[in-house]
Amino acid sequence: MSVAERIRTKLTEALAPTALEVVDESHKHKGHRGARPEGETHFHVAVTSERFSGMMRVARQRLVYNILAEELAGPVHALSLEISAPGEGAKG
Repeated sequence: MSVAERIRTKLTEALAPTALEVVDESHKHKGHRGARPEGETHFHVAVTSERFSGMMRVARQRLVYNILAEELAGPVHALSLEISAPGEGAKG
């Protein structure tokens, strides 16, 4: 399973999102620190979930980081987030 698929699976299982987008942006960081030739090091994730309702931005980010702790400790060098509850604009 690819890193992107693992991210998608873990977030889906933990957050039951109404919207989820996982984009591998590793190609934009070629030659940068933390980048690997095979990619799957830099990701952008946009997720909307009822779980985020009533949570401040930092709490939402911590929740996602905890869900993806294994990936962030290993293959993922950078993760940008857009996090929202249904009915909100993206928060990140």
